[in-house]
Amino acid sequence: MEFGVVMQTDPPASRVVELAARAEALGFTHAYTFDSHVLWQEPFVIYSAMLAATEKMVVGPMVTNPGTRDWTVIASLFATLNDMYGERTVCGIGRGDSAMRVIGNKPCNLATLEESMAVIKGLAEGDTVEYNGTTQTFPWRHDGSLPMWMAAYGPKALDLCGRKADGFVLQLADPKIAEWTIAAVRKSAAAAGRDPESLTITVVAPAYVGEDIAHQRDQVRWFGGMVGNHVADLVGRYGADGSTVPGALTDYIKGRQGYDYAEHGRTGNEHTDFVPDEIIDRFCILGDEAAHVHRLRELETLGVDQFAIYLMHDQQDETLDAYGRGILPTMSD
Repeated sequence: MEFGVVMQTDPPASRVVELAARAEALGFTHAYTFDSHVLWQEPFVIYSAMLAATEKMVVGPMVTNPGTRDWTVIASLFATLNDMYGERTVCGIGRGDSAMRVIGNKPCNLATLEESMAVIKGLAEGDTVEYNGTTQTFPWRHDGSLPMWMAAYGPKALDLCGRKADGFVLQLADPKIAEWTIAAVRKSAAAAGRDPESLTITVVAPAYVGEDIAHQRDQVRWFGGMVGNHVADLVGRYGADGSTVPGALTDYIKGRQGYDYAEHGRTGNEHTDFVPDEIIDRFCILGDEAAHVHRLRELETLGVDQFAIYLMHDQQDETLDAYGRGILPTMSD
């Protein structure tokens, strides 16, 4: 199993770059950031500095979307970074939650997401694509690579991921939900004539190493609220009877009363009081190092290739160190 770290691009950007370099020195292979350009600083500018400060680290958004930038711009950003630093980016992509809603738009539909993935990947890798009634290619880009990893929760999104993406991103660390979603993605891949095992499976969730579980829960309760935005969309589309989407994913949002994106992804978010401790324990990885290893082994058994830590809490350096000095070596045994 590989390991990554996810950060928000709060100023100063030098702190994001510092954490990426530190993570690489500790054995992490990937560094990501949120991509919500109003709430935080523009990430693609910072990616260049992250890549320059590391040697092999793979960098990218967790996740971008096809609505806030023209698709050719997204493709050119990735292609330029890869040309400068040697094919070291990955495109995590989804419909867009905070980035789109903050500027008054709805997340993109799946048809748009499917079309955008083909255009972005094709252009970034040096191919010729059809876009907006035109034929486009980058004359300066040849034989490139851009893995396209799609974030998904619901049945239709999981189906699209299996049919078209290079990897699946699950933004929570619950083994039961991981088992259901991974099986759905692989089933779709097989039905499309693809090798299900060829897709990279990445689980992303807050991780906090320590003994004070109550404090850890309070520090990462924001995550239940963030996931709840996506779950609310699923309930609106599929209902909450458990027949299409498991109740293990949807039941907890019954007490949800709305959401303030000004507090998105932040400790102390006042709109996450509805999230119970049980959900935090399931969706995140908390406790001592042994508890982390136990959960990671469960995920590894399900076919998870990478675990990436949302590092939004008050023990960023300590958690990185605990993973790099203890957990990563144990997982490599």
